[in-house]
Amino acid sequence: MAFVVTAVWTAKKGEEGGVAAAIAEMIEPSRNEPGILLHQRHRDPEDPCRLFFYEQYADRAAYEAHWASGLFRRLGSGLAIPLLASRERWFFETWEPTVTVRD
Repeated sequence: MAFVVTAVWTAKKGEEGGVAAAIAEMIEPSRNEPGILLHQRHRDPEDPCRLFFYEQYADRAAYEAHWASGLFRRLGSGLAIPLLASRERWFFETWEPTVTVRD
């Protein structure tokens, strides 16, 4: 089973560019962290302030390591989160084997 996190972040009006820039800088390094199976970001096509995240980790410890990483503390907690109007998160576990999608 994988530990799954979904989240919706809504940037403050006028701050969506700053949030997007911080996230863009985090994408590849995050995807290469041990224990991260999938990190997928989405943007609402009708509202550029609204972002959706779908993440799969090998276990909860891998998720906690990501949140404690210097990368996330600098770019996520340090830059992006202060620019948000709201943030919601939900936690799940897969109940079947994780399927890896390749391009």
